[in-house]
Amino acid sequence: MILEVAVLNVKPGRTQDFEKDFQIATQYISSIEGYLKHSLQKCIEVDNQYLLLVEWTSVEAHEVGFRQSPQYQQWKALLHHYYDPFPQVLHYESI
Repeated sequence: MILEVAVLNVKPGRTQDFEKDFQIATQYISSIEGYLKHSLQKCIEVDNQYLLLVEWTSVEAHEVGFRQSPQYQQWKALLHHYYDPFPQVLHYESI
């Protein structure tokens, strides 16, 4: 199992719209082979910051299976305009 981690900084004043669109976007990521589960956490101290955690079977399931899919284009259209700056996405594995 691989854990994708992204800190999402949403433009001020856009958090409610982001949360609504994120709920729609979940259908796209969850339809990808190799997707296991995800969670979106809202930061208590920083009002417009979120932590996205996605479990994948492999890095390739995320980087190739999702990012090269038509579903990713829909995900991107719904969500990417909310971020400032664009998030760094890293992958982690259990040791």
